Amino acid sequence: MRARVGGFTLIEAVLATSLLALGLALAFGILRGTTHATATAEASAQRAERLRAVQGLLRTQVNAALPIAYAFDAESGEATFARVQPNRLELVATLPGYLSRGGPYLQTFELVPGARGTLQLVFRHQMLTPDGPLEAERPPLVLLDGIAEGRFQARQIDPDGKPADWGEWTQAAQLPLEVRLALRFQDGRRWPDFVARPKLANDVATLPGTLTQ
Repeated sequence: MRARVGGFTLIEAVLATSLLALGLALAFGILRGTTHATATAEASAQRAERLRAVQGLLRTQVNAALPIAYAFDAESGEATFARVQPNRLELVATLPGYLSRGGPYLQTFELVPGARGTLQLVFRHQMLTPDGPLEAERPPLVLLDGIAEGRFQARQIDPDGKPADWGEWTQAAQLPLEVRLALRFQDGRRWPDFVARPKLANDVATLPGTLTQ
């Protein structure tokens, strides 16, 4: 009897190749899913860190707001220390050394149209001189984008000098008691409730009279 030659049959080879292909596909799918999950987690962490950084900048600058006039009414001569509108916050404060050359700056945080119907939160600063704000040294910096809705508000003061409702701030020669920014992002990101208080607000509110030019 002749000895049987060792090896695989065609069916066995096809079956082995199919199992190998299936194993590689599963491994690739797992690797791709892991890579996607890692990238998503990293992107989420970066977005959360950016939100914290922007809140930190806002809080620092609102807390440091100074009772320095940057504009005067043409008719009455009343001074403006700060202005809060739904899409805009203006105040005067110092800036970190890496952003400025020292001294007070008029700082503007503004909600402006962005891409695909969303909004952007941009920041710009102008050195304040006795003759008024200078031209901005740098183009506006985009702090956040992809915003679906946003609004700045300030705590009003009632006739008795006590905190009242939230709204716009246009009072002369005073700083708002508190500033609030509410945001809703298009992709569902959460903007933690933001409320900050100018440290000198109470002192300015109790000054007698109205500062004029």
